[in-house]
Amino acid sequence: MLSLSPDRKRGTHGLSNGEDAVAVTGIEIGSVTAYEGGEAFGATGPYERLDGVARYAVDPDHPANGGIVDLALAPRRADGLVHFEGDVTILRPADPARGNGTALLEVPNRGRRTLTTLFNQAVAEIPPAWPIAPGDGFLFRRGFTLAWVGWQWDVPRGPGRMGLAAPRVTGGAPGFTQLRFQLPADAPTVLLTDQHVGPLGAHDPIPTVDVADPDAVLYRRRAPGDDPEVVPRDRWHFADPVTLAVDGGLRAGVIYDLVYRLDMQPVVGAGLLAARDLASHLRSTPDPISADRLIITGLSQNSRFLRHLLSLGLDADEEGRPAFDGLLGIVGGGRRGEFNHRYAQPSVQPTPSFGHLFPFADAPQTDPRTGRTAGLLDPVAAHPEPPRIMLCDSSAEYWRGDASLAHTSVVDGSDVDAPPFVRRYLFAGTQHSSGPAYKGDLTIQGTRGANLLNMVDYRPLYRAALVNLVAWIADGVEPPPSAVPRWSDGTAATRGDVLAALAPIPGAALPAPGEMPMMRALDLGPEATAGVGRYPAVPYGSPYPTAVSAVDGDGNEVAGVVMPDVTVPLATHTGFNPRHPEMGAPGQLMEYFGSTIPFAVTVAERVGSGDPRASVEERYTGLDDYLAKVRAAAEAMVPRRHVLADDVELCVELARQRWALLGS
Repeated sequence: MLSLSPDRKRGTHGLSNGEDAVAVTGIEIGSVTAYEGGEAFGATGPYERLDGVARYAVDPDHPANGGIVDLALAPRRADGLVHFEGDVTILRPADPARGNGTALLEVPNRGRRTLTTLFNQAVAEIPPAWPIAPGDGFLFRRGFTLAWVGWQWDVPRGPGRMGLAAPRVTGGAPGFTQLRFQLPADAPTVLLTDQHVGPLGAHDPIPTVDVADPDAVLYRRRAPGDDPEVVPRDRWHFADPVTLAVDGGLRAGVIYDLVYRLDMQPVVGAGLLAARDLASHLRSTPDPISADRLIITGLSQNSRFLRHLLSLGLDADEEGRPAFDGLLGIVGGGRRGEFNHRYAQPSVQPTPSFGHLFPFADAPQTDPRTGRTAGLLDPVAAHPEPPRIMLCDSSAEYWRGDASLAHTSVVDGSDVDAPPFVRRYLFAGTQHSSGPAYKGDLTIQGTRGANLLNMVDYRPLYRAALVNLVAWIADGVEPPPSAVPRWSDGTAATRGDVLAALAPIPGAALPAPGEMPMMRALDLGPEATAGVGRYPAVPYGSPYPTAVSAVDGDGNEVAGVVMPDVTVPLATHTGFNPRHPEMGAPGQLMEYFGSTIPFAVTVAERVGSGDPRASVEERYTGLDDYLAKVRAAAEAMVPRRHVLADDVELCVELARQRWALLGS
C-alpha cells in the first residue's frame, strides 16, 4: 500500500501540546489502476484511478472546530487529537502537466460518485458499482482532476459506496432520534433507515437500544401540516432491533414519525471536517494531485451539506487558509440537513429538524418568529478570501417550499440580493434529477406520479456553469448574473397563482394547495443550541413565505435559465408531480419529481380535449422545423454563457429524443 503524507507541516495555532498539526495525516492508496484501460481523452491523454483511505487528526479545542457537535466528547489519542478515517477516490491525468490545473472534489451523494453522471452525460450505475462510467468524456477532455471524499457515517462502505468511520463518543447515555416514513405501498414492516432497500441500495439501519422500550413513540398524520396522532404502543412493536412493525401494516401515503432511543453516538459533524480538510490538503500539497485551484461540489443532499459547511465557516481550515477556491452546489434548495447534531442521520431530508432552521438567505436578516438575526454566509463573509460560490436549483426545490428562502426575506418574501461572491440560478421547468428520455410515470425508486415524469435533461447547463466558475476563479471573469424568480421583475409568483394558471390544462394533475410542504420555525427543545434535539420538533409561528417561477401562456416557467426544451416546447414542464392515487395521499407532492404534460399533437386532438395550448402541428411543420428552432434557441444561449458552443449539438440531440416521445 502506497502512503502519501503531507510534505510540509501546518502551523501550531490552537494546539495545546505544542506539536505541529496535520489535519490529514496521510492518504493510504490501496490501488492504482489505468482508468478505462488507458484510453486517451483528447489532448489530456490517459487517466489513472487511485482508491484509498484518508487519515484525519483534528484538535477538538481548536476554534475552527468549535462548531462540531460532540467532537469534544470523542476519544483522543496521546497527541490530544481525535483521529478518524474515510474513503478517497481520485481520477487524475496520468501526465499531470496535461491537466487544466483544476480539481473537482465531490462530496458523494449517499456514498455514490455522481460527477460523470452530472457532467459527462454518463448513465448512473444502479445499484452503485465500483466502475466510474466515463460518459462522453467532457471532464477528461478538458483536463479536470476528479476526487471524492467519504464523509457519511451510516453509508455501508464497499466497492460502490464511499463512507466515513466517524469517531464515536464512549460512555454516553442513550438518546432519541426520529425517522419519517411515507411509503408508496402498504407494507407489514419497515427498516429503521431513511434509505430503504431498492435499486439505489440501503443505508445501515440504526437499531433501537431496546425492542421493548416503553418510551419509543410512533406518530401518524395524513398530511405534512396536520397535527400528529400517537399510535397506541400496543398497536406496534419492534420486530427486531432494526425493524418497525405495525398491527395491520403501514399504510401507503400515511406519514409516520418514529421517535426511538439508540446508544451509538457518532460525531456526525466529523464528515464536515473530512470534506474541509481533504479539500485543503489536495489544494495545498503536491501529492496525490497537483492543482492550481480546487472546487468542492455536491448534488442534492450534498449541496445541502455544503450549505451547512459554509454556515459553520468551514471554508477555512485550522490555519485560517481557504480550504477551496470555489463551491458548486447542485439542487440543494434553501435547507441544510442532519449533518451536525447528536444522533443525526445525514440522509434524512423532509423530516423537520435542525436542517430546517433559520437562517436560509446568505445575508443577515431578522426572523420575527425566532428573534434571531443571522445570514447563512456570515462566517464566510468574515473571511478575507471567500470562495466563489455558485448554486444551481431545479424547479422542484422551489415547489417543495424552501429554495426561494435562499434569496427572499423571511418577513415579507421580498427579494434579497446575493453577496458579490455568490451566484444563484434556477433551471426553469426542471425536476430534482435531470429528466430522462422516458415517457412514463414510474420512478426508479418504485414511486408513481399522477403525471408523466419531467423529461427536461438540463445537464448542459451544469457544464456551462462549471466552465464559468473556473473562469471566475482562475481569470476573474464574472459569470452571468444570478437568475432566480424575482418579484421586482415580475418573474416570481405564488404556488397558488401558478396552479390557477395551469388549471385549464385538461388531464393535468395538480397538487392540493393546502397539502404542499412549507417551512416553519421549529422548537427542538432546550438543548437545541448545543445540537441536542427533542423530537418531534414543534412548529410555531406563521409559515415562511415562498415563491416559484411565474409561467407563460403554455404553463412553462419564465424565471431563471431556460433550456430550449422549455422555450421551444412540446409540453408544459413543471417542478411538481403529485402522488398517484395508488400510492395514497393523492394531491401531496413527490418532493423530488416534476411533470411533463404534453401538448396535443394535432389540432383535432386539441379541440376535442379543450386544451388551451397550441398543438404540436400548429407550432412546427415537422421535426426539421422543430430542431431548427431548438438550434437557434441553443445558439442564443451561447453568448449569454449558459450553454457552451460545443454543446449546441447536444441540446439538439436531446430535443430530437424528446420529439420521438412527444412530437408525433
